[in-house]
Amino acid sequence: MIERKTILTVENLYKQFQVRLGAFGENKGTVHAVDGVDFDILRGETLGLVGESGCGKSTVGYTILQLYRATSGKIWYDGKDLTQLSDKQLRPLRQKIQMIFQDPYSTLNPRMTIGEALAEPILEHQTVPEKEVIPRVVELLGDAGLSSKCMDRYPHEFSGGQRQRICIVRALACNPEFIVCDEPISALDVSVQAQIINLLQDLQEKYNLTYLFIAHDLSVVKHISNRVAVMYLGKMAELGPKDLIFNNPMHPYTKALLQAIPIPNPHIEKSRTRELLTGDIPSALNPPAGCHFHTRCSHATDLCSQETPRWKQLPDGRMIACHLAVE
Repeated sequence: MIERKTILTVENLYKQFQVRLGAFGENKGTVHAVDGVDFDILRGETLGLVGESGCGKSTVGYTILQLYRATSGKIWYDGKDLTQLSDKQLRPLRQKIQMIFQDPYSTLNPRMTIGEALAEPILEHQTVPEKEVIPRVVELLGDAGLSSKCMDRYPHEFSGGQRQRICIVRALACNPEFIVCDEPISALDVSVQAQIINLLQDLQEKYNLTYLFIAHDLSVVKHISNRVAVMYLGKMAELGPKDLIFNNPMHPYTKALLQAIPIPNPHIEKSRTRELLTGDIPSALNPPAGCHFHTRCSHATDLCSQETPRWKQLPDGRMIACHLAVE
């Protein structure tokens, strides 16, 4: 078995936002969106990043691409720390790192035809000679399962699934190595989601791509990912191979997420027991001390409320942040 090399490493990443509170904005507050995150991604793999809405997973993706500048921490790609590069220095790396956004309609310029939208990044980064731009656009449309006749049509003339296909191949226009997929199927009908997942997998194999796949649908993440990372309130809870995470979760939050997945068998679904989470998610403006999850964890001890668990590796290879995990 060939050992994969690391393509991207995130070290102790923090991203905070300053907000104004009160009726007249007289008070200032800090949103701790990403609160000390560490992980790496191997070349050619898909890392699924999951968690409840507001946990910071999309902010991680935006910060990797430097659409948000990190408050502190390092993001290593191709031997360079992206957090230390200027916009001019980042420009060559933009070709290698691309993003697929959640809403395909707002991603595309309604005033540009699909042919113009696909040609724009090719011309901007000069990835092919000018005479080969149109053939490259036709090739990209073919990858999306669309005819070359679609070049002169506008975004509103396509269905949601077709628009997302166009956005996916538009991310390929610059010949990238690494793509952040920010919930690319959540805005689509269930009947279309499987088609988009299959398209992503086909393109990954064809172009040897690496994905960070951000989602909250665990069944989709299980299907597409090689490894899975679980986030809660800005921090990593657990990370490991998908078989370990889905078959033998160790973090109480990971267990609760998996138990929330319905089983398509009414007899099994009715008889199984769930460990329900109590209480609401704490505010990122004022996260709890110690383990962020201790306010909703039925196994929490005094230590959990006082000391932040360290991000450690267990003998089975997974990473976890939990005082109760057995090494």
